[in-house]
Amino acid sequence: MTSYAIGGQSSGDFRETSGRVQLFHVVTRNSVGLLSPDGFTQANPCKVATTHISTTLAGITKVGVLGGSVAFTRGDVGNNYIGGPNTTTGDAATCRALGIFLNDALGNPFENTPGVASGRAPYVCGSGSCVGVSIYETKVQIASSNAITYAVGDKLYASVNGLLTNVAADAYELASPTLMGIVKIAPDANSSLLVLDLRV
Repeated sequence: MTSYAIGGQSSGDFRETSGRVQLFHVVTRNSVGLLSPDGFTQANPCKVATTHISTTLAGITKVGVLGGSVAFTRGDVGNNYIGGPNTTTGDAATCRALGIFLNDALGNPFENTPGVASGRAPYVCGSGSCVGVSIYETKVQIASSNAITYAVGDKLYASVNGLLTNVAADAYELASPTLMGIVKIAPDANSSLLVLDLRV
């Protein structure tokens, strides 16, 4: 297999960072909308059994939405709210995928915590945005716990946990899943990032 380089500048091939999102080309950074209360308290993962947990969440004990996870409208909470998936009632009718969260809602130790201070959580959106995320589903969520393999050109959806997946049957908005993006670089031995062109 031919080695490749991911564009942009980074120390340690994007591995020496606390962030879970690498921005390669951004159309919109959106901070309109208040973060739902459970956006600060949800477990990660927020929905599945232990045997289905993504290996990309290994060692993450932080609660609240994470950078790299999917931002949803949260009409179940109220007008102008966003957050992770609604895990209380599972009502996807008012919870539609918007983009990818840029930061962890609770921030990181020894850093400012603008999410907590403002009650907002910015996300990236806009068809044509190119981002890499280090958290995504690595196992099927509903029908089995089989491993997932990603390939260039795969369609990506928001899973029941609010992570990206190429398994349409695991989409949170199952009746009418939003196409989140298309895989541009699949994670492999050269890079752990799942790089996608956004379509939302």
